[in-house]
Amino acid sequence: MSMQMYREQILDLYENPLNHGALDPHDFSYEEDNPLCGDVIKIDVRMGEDGRVTEVAWSGDGCAISQASASLVTEEIKGLTLEEIKKLDKDFILELLGIPLSMARIKCATLSLKVLKAGAYGIPDKSEMRKHL
Repeated sequence: MSMQMYREQILDLYENPLNHGALDPHDFSYEEDNPLCGDVIKIDVRMGEDGRVTEVAWSGDGCAISQASASLVTEEIKGLTLEEIKKLDKDFILELLGIPLSMARIKCATLSLKVLKAGAYGIPDKSEMRKHL
């Protein structure tokens, strides 16, 4: 896919997000912001009896990169276990987005993964999260 097509995909996901909303009940939920730019992402996850993600939803506000990333991440984790989620890294997100990003934009892109992993680890607050991510 060309860079232009990836950029168009990001804008399309910003305008037409996947899995946008909330789940109630959910098995875990976490919300975090990026204080540098104001992006906010909350992810709710429902697990099946087999220990795999059956449903996932996200909500929040922010730039096109953070919002597209949340759509892509929530789509890709369906069917994964918590252990598989815990192993995901920055490269997972960058590959999904498919475009080079500046350091500031990498923080936008990885916010949804940070939120997801904090929920998967059952981390109660931001200070504790930094120890695991």
